[in-house]
Amino acid sequence: MQSHLSASSQAAIATPSRRRPRVAVIGTGGTFAMQARHAFDWVEYGESGIVHPIEAMMAQLDQLGIDVDIVPISFRMIGSTGINPQDWLELARLIEATARDDDAIDGFVITHGTATLEETAWFLDLTLNLRQPVVVTGAQRPQNTSGSDVQSNLRAALAVAAAGDAAACGTLVVMDGMVFAARDVTKAASFELHAFEAQPFGPLGRINPDGSVTFRRHPYQHNATRARFSLDRIGSLPRVDMVVSYAGADGAAIDGLLQAGARGLISIGLAPGRPANGERRAMLEAVAQGVVVVQASRAPRGVVPEQDFLRRDGILAGGDLAPQKLRVLLMLILAMSPALDAAAIQACLLES
Repeated sequence: MQSHLSASSQAAIATPSRRRPRVAVIGTGGTFAMQARHAFDWVEYGESGIVHPIEAMMAQLDQLGIDVDIVPISFRMIGSTGINPQDWLELARLIEATARDDDAIDGFVITHGTATLEETAWFLDLTLNLRQPVVVTGAQRPQNTSGSDVQSNLRAALAVAAAGDAAACGTLVVMDGMVFAARDVTKAASFELHAFEAQPFGPLGRINPDGSVTFRRHPYQHNATRARFSLDRIGSLPRVDMVVSYAGADGAAIDGLLQAGARGLISIGLAPGRPANGERRAMLEAVAQGVVVVQASRAPRGVVPEQDFLRRDGILAGGDLAPQKLRVLLMLILAMSPALDAAAIQACLLES
């Protein structure tokens, strides 16, 4: 579908009072908020040790050309390599509380480091059930460097958060002028501006140079997935770990994760989704201990369907979800329903 009007114009038409859309921008740190040491400090800018709160970032930005009222809210000032599951819970609850306490908020933008952006977005997608759009964005180059994408990504994210078409799409990721579903998106490059992709299905839409938003498709079965997990019923998230298969891999890593208390394990197997032979003993031991083991693939477009060899060993199939997304989903499943049998967990993994 084509949104011919600008995001702000759409919102104004949809709102009888014709007020400007009001978007909360919640800052978590990351490259978006970091200060580099010089204009071409595109790699080691974290060495400066300077991370700005979102309120300061808003003051530094030039005119964005998007007709919205911004409500800045600080949450964290860390790199995304430091984000953990407890942060996900607290961020989701902050968004819910903000939406509940201020019904004039029309949308949310979360600024986030790009290293784990896709995992945070997917967690929010699974747990939030709001009328407002939620958009996660970040940057590949700090604001004070040459060619920074901070302003352009924020401008695009604000446009999507204010667009009426975005509300039914759940949590979205906006990077480099494209709109992605949280389920599909992944960071595919370390330093390129065009670092985010959604193989094999592609983006949902784009932000045009004039600030208008074009959607060409919506996420499949999204509403059913969003309603499955309630933050009110989650106190903490259980430990779920991942282990990567490679030629000659044995079960040592899996043994260590079991000793650390893993309740779930994602096996990032060799394509087409099989562990190395040497890992099987440890995986069977994990299943015997009641650990939920899910077989994924390390292939970028990997798909792991249910198969006889998995059923025989009591291992679940990961479908087409990326391993890091499977981990987030399994954490939520185990937190919500720790007594679910394997068949119910398998159905949930393949339906999400």
